Amino acid sequence: MTLDAELVAALEADYTKAPVSDAERVMLEYVVQMTRDATRIGPHHHARLREAGFDDRAILQMTLIAAWFNYINRVADALGVGRG
Repeated sequence: MTLDAELVAALEADYTKAPVSDAERVMLEYVVQMTRDATRIGPHHHARLREAGFDDRAILQMTLIAAWFNYINRVADALGVGRG
């Protein structure tokens, strides 16, 4: 989480060009792949996260958080939450 409005805007515009660390970029690539098609996540994704400095606990945490947000957003979409 950040209160940096410029960073948020950069992430929303194109996370691949946002001013984040290499490790953060690897994490973002992972959670974007999870969101787009989690069935394509494989051991090489986890190896890349480890190479970026994340341990198994951190990988589990980012996976659970991304999965929860994906889930709850789909529930909200299906129920029309936020639609006028």
